[in-house]
Formats: sequence, structure tokens, C-alpha cells
Amino acid sequence: MRLAPRLAAPVPGWTVQADVVVVGSGIAGLTAALQLRSRVPRVLLVTKGVLASGSTVWAQGGIAAALDPQDSPGAHLADTLTAGAGLCDPAAVQVLVTQGPGRVRELVAHGARFDTDPDGRLSLTREGGHGADRVAHAGGDATGAEISRALVAQLEAVRADPGIEVIEHALVLDLLTAAPGPDGRPGPVCGVTLHVIGEGSRDGVGAALGRAVVLATGGIGQVYQSSTNPAQATGDGLAAALRAGADVGDVEFVQFHPTVLWLGSGVKGQLPLVSEAVRGEGAMLLDTDGVRFMPDVHPLAELAPRDVVAHAIVRRMAATGSDHVYLDARHLDAAFLRRRFPTIHERLMGEGIDLTTDLVPVAPAQHYHSGGVVTDLAGRASVDGLYAIGEVACTGVHGANRLASNSLLEGLVFAHLAADDLAARVAAGALPHRDPVERPGEQALVAAAVRTRLQRIAQRGPGVIRNADGLADAAVALAAVSTRAHLVPGVVAAPQAAEWETTNLHQVATLLTAVAQLRAESRGGHFREDFPEQDEAWRERLVVRLDPDGRLEPERTPVGASRPGSRPTTPVA
Repeated sequence: MRLAPRLAAPVPGWTVQADVVVVGSGIAGLTAALQLRSRVPRVLLVTKGVLASGSTVWAQGGIAAALDPQDSPGAHLADTLTAGAGLCDPAAVQVLVTQGPGRVRELVAHGARFDTDPDGRLSLTREGGHGADRVAHAGGDATGAEISRALVAQLEAVRADPGIEVIEHALVLDLLTAAPGPDGRPGPVCGVTLHVIGEGSRDGVGAALGRAVVLATGGIGQVYQSSTNPAQATGDGLAAALRAGADVGDVEFVQFHPTVLWLGSGVKGQLPLVSEAVRGEGAMLLDTDGVRFMPDVHPLAELAPRDVVAHAIVRRMAATGSDHVYLDARHLDAAFLRRRFPTIHERLMGEGIDLTTDLVPVAPAQHYHSGGVVTDLAGRASVDGLYAIGEVACTGVHGANRLASNSLLEGLVFAHLAADDLAARVAAGALPHRDPVERPGEQALVAAAVRTRLQRIAQRGPGVIRNADGLADAAVALAAVSTRAHLVPGVVAAPQAAEWETTNLHQVATLLTAVAQLRAESRGGHFREDFPEQDEAWRERLVVRLDPDGRLEPERTPVGASRPGSRPTTPVA
């Protein structure tokens, strides 16, 4: 199956110019924009919602770093490598764990209010896969919201600065690229096309031109029926990078959060998760017969890595004929639970569930994407002029499965590294302004009405537990979706926000299904019941790009050697 290299959209009707265009306003995007503001002449920050929207706001558990004198970056590195199931890039993890503590302390110095002990030291807790208390939190269970508040406050304080501009409610459509090289692949990235939602016509498009583009667009959660991700998480950045010729990797590794509030089989959209930190404080998992099952599955019991817990829950649900299990915190101090988890307690009370006295029905749902746009240690993608940071990136930190609370830290650390690299390259004249050219090939548009069907396909195919038949069925179903809906008589579909998002979802689901079919083993966030064991022959990263004809071109690459510019590869038939 071929994927179109661009979305169906009108020619841009207006243009804005900057040195660096940052797309996204979570921890990664805000940090990058703030770091670049005084170091390059002009920064443009584009965000799909308002500044304080995105996935960072919803992060409950915390941010992991070796902040306790009894802890160490080496111990944090070891836990991260264990969770990543053999596919982490050790060099990337080393950068994360060594720079992480200092970056967290900078957040505090710049106004982020983390929870503290009575003696004024940061209050640290433990989550699944961690061998030490190293997760800093804020507001009990509102860490992401506090970090976002602090960063937005910093940006608002300089918003009048002529060196920075913010465009809110802007959906980025495609990356603009310069003239292709001799191989026919797209040239360097030199901007984006975007639609400002709610302004002008429904198909109105503009262009933001820049020396470089930083993608910080978050995850792919809305590919699935059940996800903890916000509605904006439609895989826009990943799909746009793929269309522009960038390498993407580890796409098959999707983390399903084990304990998402179960509200019935027909519920759709963003679902509330019950943070892993609740289990970190001593909550237990029970099946619907009241039996605690995790101690028989893993030595860390409820604090095993998330993939282990999620798979154990799915198997227990199948064994008991149930569609959920229970989280039991009734034995913990009620006042402590309400103080430690105020957001979760309030959300559960809204559903008539009291965390302190009731069993909480939970089931796994999509939570985090460990793969993304392949980058080097400075955030550079394989296409010159393109950077990726945060969840949209594949830095090699997470490998096959993200260690709990490493995601906020990754966004923070690699945003600084990308900003440093960009500032140096702009100052050296290494990133000239380039003129965009239209990429050849078809334009794609999938009708918004197809979205629910796409989500069902993804849930049943590349979902929590995968197999050859389910993935093959998903591939056939995705191939049957019309990708030129704007040209089909009688189909109510036109270039506009809902259709553009749905097209991105279709391309991401197609990519995800294809790589899940290729990886014939189980590892981390990729579980094949027909290949239930890890296979050392697959201790490699799957990297994919589009060839000039729009076909997916997968390669197997050694871990750590897949960073742009240094990759021995093996084509995959």
C-alpha cells in the first residue's frame, strides 16, 4: 500500500517567516521555544490548542530523576535499560539520566512548585520498574499541569518580545521541503503549512517558513478506541514527518497503561487513568473474583514494568471472562489518599467511586508511544532542518517500553539539547532559508466519518495483544479505506480539520500495522501471542521511511546505530 506524500489542501494563502518554527506546547515545545527565544532572531511557536493544552497537562505521576543522595544516575540508567527490553540506546539514556537532575532543579528555580517533605526537600515516590524513590510530583497527582503552568507563565512573561510569536489553535498539515536530491527524496525541511482552526474559511491554509522546524506534537492515542491521550493526539507530527521523507522507528512499541478507569465497553474518547503512583503507594490489583494475581507474575508484583502488568491484566480478564479487574487501595490511609491523589480522587468521585472505600474498575488502554521520528542526541531527524523532541521523537531512550515518568524528563532534556544545537547552527550560518517546492505524488484525504472504524481496526489489530491474523485483517481493512474521499462523488468530505486529522490517523494506523506484522517476536510494548517470546535476532530497531513512490521502506538497524548519519541497515522484504 502506498501513502500519499501530502494532504489534500489548498495552496497557502498567507505566509509568516521565522528562524525556527516550534510545533507543540507541551513540556518539550515550550522548553525549546523558551530556550531559543533569546538565541535566534525569531521563534514561532505553533500549537494545536491553547498554550496550556496537550498531553503534558494530563501527566499525573511525575518526573523521574536521581535527585535523592541515596540514588544515582547509574541506577536510573539500569532501570531504564531493563524496562526498554534490550532496545534502548545506552548513549541516549546516559544523556537523559545525567542531565535530568539538573534540568528538574532548573524547573524548580523557574517557578515549578513540586511537593516537598516537611524538611523542604523534594518529595520522591516510586513507580513501576524503578528500584528507588526518584519520581518528583506536584499537587499530589497533577505534576504535568504544574509543569505546564510554570512554563506557560515563563512564556507569557516574554510574549510581547518581538523575537517570539505564538499562533494558537493551529493544526499543522504538512512539512514544507526544498528541492529534492538526486535520489528523488524530499529536500531539507523549510517550514510547515497550517490551518488556524476557527478563523477564515474551513479549508484556509497558511505557510510558516523557517530555517528549521522542531516537532513537539505528542503522541498517537486517538488511533485507538480507548486512550488516555487528549483529543488533539492524532499523530499529526509523526504522519507529517513520514510524508516528508523522515526516518521513523520503534513505531510498533505502544505502551498501554494498565490501570485506566473502566467505564463500560461503549465508552470512547479520552479516558481517565489511575496513576501508577497509586500502586507505588501500595494499592493492589485484584481480579473480579477478588484474587490478587501480580505476585505470581513478576517479582515486583504491581510495580512490574507496564507492559508486564498490562499483559497480565488482559490474560486475567480472559481467564475470568471479565472486561476489567480492580484496583484496591482500601487498606491505605484515607486521608493520605485524598491528600496524595486529589485529582484522581475527585475524578473517581464524579463517577460515584470512592478510592478510599471502593474497588476501582480498571483495564488497559493506550497511553504512550515509545516510537517516533528517529533523531540523534541533539534532536536532529534524518531530513536536514527537521528536529523532533518529546513523544513524537524516537531518541532511543525508551526502547521497547518506556520506564514510568521518563517521558516528561525526556521532553525536558532533549528540548534543551535541540535548542543548543539549533542556536549554534543558526549562528554559524549552517541553516540557510530555503524555498519550498511542491512534493510530487497524490494528495490524501480520508473522510472524518471513518474515524470510529479506524479506531476499531487499530484496537483489534495492533492493540494490546497482537497476532498474524488480526494484523492481516487490519491491513486489509485499512487498505480498503478511501484515501481520496474529496474526489469521490457523493462522499461528504472536504479539506478541513476533521478530515486532515483522520487522514493522519489512517496513515499512522497503516504504518503501525505494517511494522507490527514484521516484528515476529514479543518485546516490551509489542506483544504477539503467536510469537510470545523475545528473539535475540530481533534485538534491532525497525526503521521505516517512504520511498519516492510512497511505499513503506523498512530496514532493520542495530540499536544505537540507527541515529541519522550513522546507520548500517538491512532491508526488510
